Amino acid sequence: MSTAVIAAVLVLAACSASTTGTPDATPGTSVDAPGTTVAAESEGCGSPAPVTPVGTEVDPTGGLKVTVATPSGDRWWYQHVPTAYDGMTPWPLVVDFHGYAEGAAFHRQISGMEALGEREHFITVSPQGQGSPVHWDTRLDSIDLRFVGQVLDTVEHTLCIDPRRVFVTGYSNGAFLSSTIACEYADQVAAIAPVAGLRDIPGCQPTRPVPIIAFHGTDDQFVQYLGGMGPMAAKMQAPDGSGKTLGEVPSANGAIAPGSMDQAVPDILAAWAGRNGCATTPSDSKVSDDTTEIAFSCPAGAEIQLLRTDGGGHAWPGSQQSAALSAVTGKTTMTIDATQLIWAFFQAHPLP
Repeated sequence: MSTAVIAAVLVLAACSASTTGTPDATPGTSVDAPGTTVAAESEGCGSPAPVTPVGTEVDPTGGLKVTVATPSGDRWWYQHVPTAYDGMTPWPLVVDFHGYAEGAAFHRQISGMEALGEREHFITVSPQGQGSPVHWDTRLDSIDLRFVGQVLDTVEHTLCIDPRRVFVTGYSNGAFLSSTIACEYADQVAAIAPVAGLRDIPGCQPTRPVPIIAFHGTDDQFVQYLGGMGPMAAKMQAPDGSGKTLGEVPSANGAIAPGSMDQAVPDILAAWAGRNGCATTPSDSKVSDDTTEIAFSCPAGAEIQLLRTDGGGHAWPGSQQSAALSAVTGKTTMTIDATQLIWAFFQAHPLP
C-alpha cells in the first residue's frame, strides 16, 4: 500500500469535519485476501465489561489509570476503551509511548490517538516511563522493555483484543523504545510507527520482518536528521540525578537512545530495510508541499516507509498541540496528519 496515496486522501479528509474509516471492516478483523477476514481473540474476550486489575482508577479524562506491580516497583498506564466496546468483538490495540520528559498525560494530547480510537474502534494504552525527568530505558535488556511485555500481557488478559492487531507508536524517546520493541516483541507487535526517533538497535534480531512507518523533520534540533544529538536535546536534564545536562553527561544518553546518535535517519531506515529483506535503494515521492515519502520495495507485509518533512522540527505532524510548541520543538507541518497515517498503515499490516 502506498503511503503517498493514503496521504493524499487523508490530507483532504482532514480539511472537513468527516473522518476516514473502513465501514466494511469489523473491529478487530484482519483482511487477508479479498472477501476473507480472520479475527483472533485474546483471553479477555467474553465479558461485556473490561476486567480492571487491582489498583485501577478513573483518570480525569474519563479513561482508566491502571497500576500494576513490577519487579522494579509499581508502574502504570492510561487506558482508553471506546464507548462502543462490547467485550465480545476482538478490537485492535495501539500502544502509544511518550517522549523524554513529556509524560503520558501530556503526550495523549499531542498524538490524539485516543480520540481517533474512539471513532475508528481501537483501544489505546499510554504507559508512563520512569525516573525524573520521566524517560524510557530503550536497551534490549532494560526494565522498561520488560514492563512493555507486562503491559501487553495484562491488556490481552483483561480486554478483548485481536492479538494479530497489536501496534506500537511513540514520540522521540518513545519512538526509540518502539524501535527496540520491534526487535524484541516481533511475535506480538504487528507494526510500529516511530515519530521523530526511529533507531537502529545494536543486536536487533526480530523473529519476523516488522513493517514500519516513520516520521522525521530535517530541521529537528533534538534528534538531528543527519545524525547527532541536537543542541536542544543537549540542554535537557540528564536522568542520572547529577543535575547536569545530557550534553554534559553523554554517557547518560546510552540508555535513552540506543545505537549511535551519529547515524543519519536515512541510514537507520536502510538498516531496517535490510532486516526486512527490502531492496537497497528507496524511491522518493512527494505527498505534500513540504513532505516526501521515502519507501523501499519490500516483500508484502514488510514495508518500510519514512515521511520526511523539509524544515520540520521535533514534532508530531498534523497535531495542533505540537504546533503550539513550535518555539521549543520547531515547525510542525499541518500538510499531513501523522495520527491518521499511522492508523491507515496499521490497518494494512496485521500480523501474518
